[in-house]
Amino acid sequence: MRILIVEDELHLAEALGQIMTEQKYLADVVHDGADGLDYALTEQYDAILLDVMLPKIDGFEVARRLRAAHISTPILMLTARDEINDKISGLDCGADDYMTKPFDPGELLARVRALTRRQGEFIGNTITVGDLTLRLDVRCLMCGDNMVRLGFKEFEVMRLLMANYRAVVPKEDIISRVWGLDSEAEDNNVEVYVSFLRKKLSFLHSGVSIGTVRKIGYFLEVPEL
Repeated sequence: MRILIVEDELHLAEALGQIMTEQKYLADVVHDGADGLDYALTEQYDAILLDVMLPKIDGFEVARRLRAAHISTPILMLTARDEINDKISGLDCGADDYMTKPFDPGELLARVRALTRRQGEFIGNTITVGDLTLRLDVRCLMCGDNMVRLGFKEFEVMRLLMANYRAVVPKEDIISRVWGLDSEAEDNNVEVYVSFLRKKLSFLHSGVSIGTVRKIGYFLEVPEL
């Protein structure tokens, strides 16, 4: 799961990133509303933790612009404000939930899980392309009666390819979404995991294969029925 954290208090932002990392989530952390809006508009996230009092653009306006752009990613607003009118304003701007600082990390994680479950129910628990089905809840790839469990990065790469199977997915997009924007991963890291996935597709006897556009990226080749 990939989380965007938009928080200008540096120590809190670092702590939130650590909490998410300990849960095996990928976390991108930015410190002002303008960067938060840019990241949320250009990258794909499972949830956004959004502070209200931010430099450049406040959290209310970030949420409003995201919803105006038809970005449906769940938003959990974080703020030191506890006035009911502020909470109403945040929810009316498009936030899905609201927490007042200071908060308990356990409750924060529970709320993130609840938000992403709602999103999962909306998109379903599977992605199907050709004869392949990817189970999002248990990270399994299935073809007919055959099934194989995917490692975390294998799963994220496969999910990205299947969700965009009509297009070529550039290597840099795979790196940013699977390894994170601040990662030192390179093209050869992607190539290794694509190789792993090709072996698993062969094991499953799937008609779907992973094609390569040299120096650009990968796509799924799906036989016509």
